[in-house]
Amino acid sequence: MGRQSPYPEEFRRDAVALYRAGGGKRTYAAVAAELGITGEALRTWVRKDAGGNVSAVRGGSDPESQADELARLRAENARLLKAEKGVAVGARDPAPGGRLFRQGGEVKTRRWDFISDHRADFGVKRLCRVLGVSRSGYYRHQATEEDRVERQAREVAAVAEIRAIHAEHRGAYGAPRVHAELKAQGRKINRKRVTRLMRIHHIIGRHLRRTRRTTITDKTAPPAPDLMMRDFTADTLNTKWCGDITYIPVGSTWLYLATVIDICSRRVVGWSIADHMRASLVTDAIEMAVAARGGQVDGVVFHTDRGAQYVSRTFADVCRRHGIRRSMGRVGSSYDNALAESFFQGLKRELLHGRHWTSKAQARLELFRWMSYYNRRRRHSALGYLTPVEFEQRLIASRNLSLAA
Repeated sequence: MGRQSPYPEEFRRDAVALYRAGGGKRTYAAVAAELGITGEALRTWVRKDAGGNVSAVRGGSDPESQADELARLRAENARLLKAEKGVAVGARDPAPGGRLFRQGGEVKTRRWDFISDHRADFGVKRLCRVLGVSRSGYYRHQATEEDRVERQAREVAAVAEIRAIHAEHRGAYGAPRVHAELKAQGRKINRKRVTRLMRIHHIIGRHLRRTRRTTITDKTAPPAPDLMMRDFTADTLNTKWCGDITYIPVGSTWLYLATVIDICSRRVVGWSIADHMRASLVTDAIEMAVAARGGQVDGVVFHTDRGAQYVSRTFADVCRRHGIRRSMGRVGSSYDNALAESFFQGLKRELLHGRHWTSKAQARLELFRWMSYYNRRRRHSALGYLTPVEFEQRLIASRNLSLAA
């Protein structure tokens, strides 16, 4: 006696009905996956149900079953009579389990090539009928073969260019920046095409990872007012800056990076790297930014979070000395310093992804190299895919021309 099925009879009947409702267009595995059973179990249930129906017809015990079976046989007979003269449906076609066809492995994307390869054995008409395509479509495909070969060659060349740019930028660039780089090189190619080619060939830019908290609020220090109010836009240089601190894992310890970013050009005008989070970390970054701008930064607004370093008296004194107006967002709201947060997300995605430094000297060198790369070579979406340095140069040139006019 066979092992009893763990599924109730009602469940099995419904499963069989669900499979048959697909009209043979869905595989056993596809239907079984929805039900949480195996495809072989469903196949067995369908076969047993079909056997029961046939037995009922033969025995004549169920008039309704006999009528249904008779109607099915008449419909099948009518379909066969309408088939091509001398060729019943499926006659002399390759067997489902044969060398040419296997269950679930039917030719789809390369059907035209398949017909060309086997037309001598089976004929174009038969193969088109088996594959469910038109002969006119096949012959049209044949007539455009030369154009397809040329298009394929262009696509191969485009993929090679995309891979080169992707590798040059250490795998950090996604489709938008790859397209911008190609455009800057004089290459005329649609952005959607770049996206499609990268998707097909699995060329993927880096994605974000979770970060560690570095903002530790000093509740005893008086905060500065929020002069930015989440308006991270600026028409001129040295009017709005923003900054923050992030961590860099190095072996079993950390390095910390503080930045100063010009909101107008997104350029990192100052930064500092240290193995501590004292106030000197942020004051050193400010001093570098002031020096990079020639010391003329009076009136610039510098926006940060409310970390202890930024509310310290040391930092306030440095800002006061250079005429910098401090601005701070609310506690626990990354949106209040979104531009600085976005910069660090990009850095960790593009530089730290997959890296495990054991030397602080090496980590500092790589950070320095990336900062230079970011300012001078990395294309920024908010700048029309110009680099920060290019954007500043164009902005200054346009201002000079307007003044000369």
